[in-house]
Amino acid sequence: MAYDKPLPKKVSKLEQPFWDALKKHEVRLQKCSSCGHTWFPATALCPRCLSPKYEWAKCSGKGKVFSWVIFHQRYFKSFEKDIPYSVVWVELEEGPMFYSNMVGVKNEEIRCDMPVEAYFDDVTDEFTLLKFKPAKS
Repeated sequence: MAYDKPLPKKVSKLEQPFWDALKKHEVRLQKCSSCGHTWFPATALCPRCLSPKYEWAKCSGKGKVFSWVIFHQRYFKSFEKDIPYSVVWVELEEGPMFYSNMVGVKNEEIRCDMPVEAYFDDVTDEFTLLKFKPAKS
């Protein structure tokens, strides 16, 4: 069965390293070579000091749930079979925050500050999505 949920229509040259890393089951984010700030989404300049010098640094993939919501209503047809489903806002150890989904946990067990780690969902030959699962103790 083909993956029927939304995916990027086109990935820019600037974003490509992020998606390439996910295919390798790694989280890589831009890290400023001048001030050390790590950020997401991808931009040409550091949002803190405006330096154009950065690297794609490997991140731990670990973080914590900052907030979450459980969807009980269909807003997008492709998510209908997943209702109810969670959307979490995760703060990575390195600072950036991601909206994503949780796997390996019941919706009613999700909590703020819940430790999580990266889960790589290979949804197509082209795309791997970053999701999160409860961190191993």
